Formats: sequence, structure tokens, C-alpha cells
Amino acid sequence: MSSIPPPLLRGLTLPRRRDFLRLAGASGAGLALAACGVEGQGGKEKAGPSDVQKYWAGKARNGALRWANWPGYVEDDRATVRAFEKETGIKVTYQEVIQETAQWFGKIQAPLAAGQSIGFDLMVMTNGIQLEKLRQLGYLAPLDHSRLKTFAANAGPQFKNPSYDPGNAFTIPYVSGITGIAYNTRYVKEEITSIAQLFDPRYKGRVGMMSDSQELGNFGMFLLGVDPEKSTPADWRRAAERLRGQRDAGIVRKYYEQDYADAVSKGDVWLTMAWSGDVYSLTSPEVKFVVPKEGGTLWTDNLCIPKTAENPVDALMLMDWLYDAENNARLTEFINYITPVPAARPVIEADARKAEGEDKADLERLATSPLVFPSPSDLARLRDYRRLTQAEETEYQRIFEPIPKGS
Repeated sequence: MSSIPPPLLRGLTLPRRRDFLRLAGASGAGLALAACGVEGQGGKEKAGPSDVQKYWAGKARNGALRWANWPGYVEDDRATVRAFEKETGIKVTYQEVIQETAQWFGKIQAPLAAGQSIGFDLMVMTNGIQLEKLRQLGYLAPLDHSRLKTFAANAGPQFKNPSYDPGNAFTIPYVSGITGIAYNTRYVKEEITSIAQLFDPRYKGRVGMMSDSQELGNFGMFLLGVDPEKSTPADWRRAAERLRGQRDAGIVRKYYEQDYADAVSKGDVWLTMAWSGDVYSLTSPEVKFVVPKEGGTLWTDNLCIPKTAENPVDALMLMDWLYDAENNARLTEFINYITPVPAARPVIEADARKAEGEDKADLERLATSPLVFPSPSDLARLRDYRRLTQAEETEYQRIFEPIPKGS
């Protein structure tokens, strides 16, 4: 069993790459899609029974699997990989080769466009621009859900049929995180429950907001009672007006990309937009995290199979195997992000009862943490990012990008 909490580095890795995903990919995404002859939200949005049958016909288990993942997403000793190999006899080549989503997409785009193998049968992709491009361009294998019975039985309701992949046609979740509010109880003496408190003049100069346009826009829309996934350009303009008012009143100390965690720990800001994984990794007990009553954002890293995979059946077997509660608990005890398998929690609780000393305390903290096992009420308030057509993306960025720049 790994030592918990994990190194702060792993707590910071995921948000960093999500920043790069949108900041590097937003401006060029529409051009890339247009150049490839795919526009808007058409293309390979859905996979019908005939698509699934055609792809999987004649494919069989080969006893090998090549898995591309991010750093820190499997135990240092590869315990999960070794357990899968022992149980199934499938040899796994595991590599931490994904550092940034846009960079990874750039590497695999040419071979996928040419119908060639990328050298991997399974990869982990964050919901967002690049995953949407892979889906629309037809570069992902349609999943055969008749072979994903463990996923069907054990996946939490919030992780089925996501807006970014209706019906889990091409992806199933690996881990997730939340964008909510962190606040330092040394300075904030009231309970923080609402996004409106980020706009309170009492906290002038002590509020942190995210500079990312999607994160910022989502919170502006939540404040107005608007579901970002169903939002319109009129909603964006109204949200931007409120966010500019917050900025112009001097309430926002800084628009952060990543360094808000240190700022809220030290008290440079007293309350701030934050990612759940960062807050879980903090050693400061004064910093609390909350999903505001208006809503928070759920982002997800997903397992998916490139269409040119040489061992897709073996990849699908691992995807389903990871949804077994025992197998998922082992992984969750290391990663410490939100698991899509609620049944992993009693397994972790049982491990805590058997553990001793520091390991026992760490596992008890993990099993009771709302940052890893959000309550049903918290989950009900979570929403995904708005999927944007090329034209919508241009308009969205025109509205929200100037706010943190002061224009």
C-alpha cells in the first residue's frame, strides 16, 4: 500500500495539464477541425449498433496490451498493472507518455489520420477540446458495452452518459475532479456555501478566481442560475458582465492558473476558485473545500481506445476490470481523486480497519473525504463544460478571455 496523502506533485499534475489543454488548444481547435473537414458537433458523435458490430467483428484477445497514461496515475510499483496481468494473463506495457493533452493529440493525429497504429491500445484523455476532436474525427473505437458489464454494474450514475460522450459511446471515466471553492478558516469566519460570496465586497482584494475562460465562465453562469451545458451566448454575456463587475470593484486579488493553492494556504487570498485534488493534497488543515450551492464543475479523465489499436479486446478487458470495486479501491488509495466506482469506498474502509498507524489514519481520511467520495447532493450540483461548435467557441472566448486581462 502506498503512503497517503500522495506527494503534492501528483496533486498539482492534473490541473496543470487541464490548463494547457484549454489555453493551448482553444484558439486552434476550430481551425484544426475545419482543416480536417469536420465542423461543429457533427461527425462521430454517436456510435450505433452497426458501428460497434463492424469494428469488433473478428477481433479477439491477443494477450498483450500497451497503455499510455499520465505520470502519477498508477502506483509506483505498478500494483494495479501486476494484479491485472496475474488475473488475466495479459501482458501490459505501461508508459507515462502523456504530459499535455494538446501535445499528445499532436503526436497521435497523423498516424490516426493515416489509419496507422499509434503504438498504444489504450489511453487516458481529459474531457475537452482534444477529446472532442478525436471523437468527431472518428479516431476512437466505439465501445462494445456488451463486454463492459462490470462498468454497467458499478459505475456511479454521474459517470454514465456524460454530455461530452453521450451513452459512453467512446469513453468511460478513469478519475474525476471538481472545481469548487477553497477558503482559509483563519481569515474567513463564516461558512462558505455560495459563489455569491466570491463577489462579496467584504472580501475585497482577497478573492482568487481562475484565469481559464471555461472555468471562469462556468462560475459566472452558476452565479446566475444557468446550467453551463445548456447555456446560450446571451447567458455568456450576462455572466461576463457580473464577472467584470467583480473585477472592477477590486474584489479579485488575482486570476490564477495554478498558484492559488499556495496563496490560499498563506492567506494572500482568503477564498478562491479551486480544484479538489489540490486541496486534498494540501497539508494546511485550515483550508476547506466546498461545492457551492449554485453548482460546481466536474471534469473527467477518460479511458478510450484509439481506432487503430492492435489489441482492442485486451484494452476493453482492462477498462472493465478497473470497475471492479476491489481493483478500483487499490488505485483510488494511490491516486486520491474522485473514483467513478462508489463501491470502492467500503473496500477502502475495510482496508482502513486492517491498517495501523499512519496508514490507518490516511485511509480513514480518504474513505471519509468528500473530495474523493462526493455526497449525492454535491454530485447533483456538478456540471460538465459546455461543448462548443467552432463558431460558438470563437464567441465564447471573445466574451470571457478579456476579463482576467483587464479589458
